[in-house]
Amino acid sequence: MSIHATASIHPTAIVAEGAVIGAGTKIGPFCTVGANVVLGEECELVSHVVLDGHTTLGNKNRIYSFACVGISPQDLKYKNEPTQLIIGDGNDIREYVTISRGTVGGGGITRLGSGCLIMAYVHIGHDSVIGNGCILPNGATLAGHVTVEDYAVLSANAPVHQFCTIGRYAYIGGGTTITQDVLPYSLTSVERNNHAYGLNKVGLQRRGFTPEQLRELQTAMRALTSGKFNTTQACEQINDMVETGGAGEHVKYLLEFVKKSERGVIK
Repeated sequence: MSIHATASIHPTAIVAEGAVIGAGTKIGPFCTVGANVVLGEECELVSHVVLDGHTTLGNKNRIYSFACVGISPQDLKYKNEPTQLIIGDGNDIREYVTISRGTVGGGGITRLGSGCLIMAYVHIGHDSVIGNGCILPNGATLAGHVTVEDYAVLSANAPVHQFCTIGRYAYIGGGTTITQDVLPYSLTSVERNNHAYGLNKVGLQRRGFTPEQLRELQTAMRALTSGKFNTTQACEQINDMVETGGAGEHVKYLLEFVKKSERGVIK
């Protein structure tokens, strides 16, 4: 066991032999930290937190009461292999969150980036990959093998089917069931029968997108979601924008996202 001299561990907490606890980290009452956990600097486990498995956390993460992080995957094929969970820096993981480590068949690693807000009762299933700056509100549920790209925002009680990808800067409405890939930069909601119904304009403005970038994305998104074109035709329209110099990096990324989607995209 390696515990930095400046770390603080409540006397009711259980830290297994072999765990690594970084400088300035605080472990609160009734927490349990497993033998293969590496906990970075200036983290805080508020109380009643379980960290298990081969789990590595970066610095300045805060985990709230009754969260279970790095637990074994909910997969009948799992046979206690030493798979991993890797978490970046500066995340807030709220009450009753569950995050499973990976499976051998899925690559062996579940990942959570940096600067994310994971709200109460969220489940992140095995082999999922969450980017940076993402927000997963209360009750969002990610099945195994889900990818959530940077700065995507889900809303409350939104379940995501396994192997789906949520594109970067996307915004998903409350209670929306996701069974196909979600277009980056889009607004997607059950209120419109699980349709992408436009550009996440407010969210993109908050992230510093320029008026020109918003105009380009609006044009590309309109081709995808207006109903005038099928997906192939819409991609041809967007490709023309790219080839004639009427589109920047974000439109190019949107086009590549649609082309590589294996489950199809919500339009």
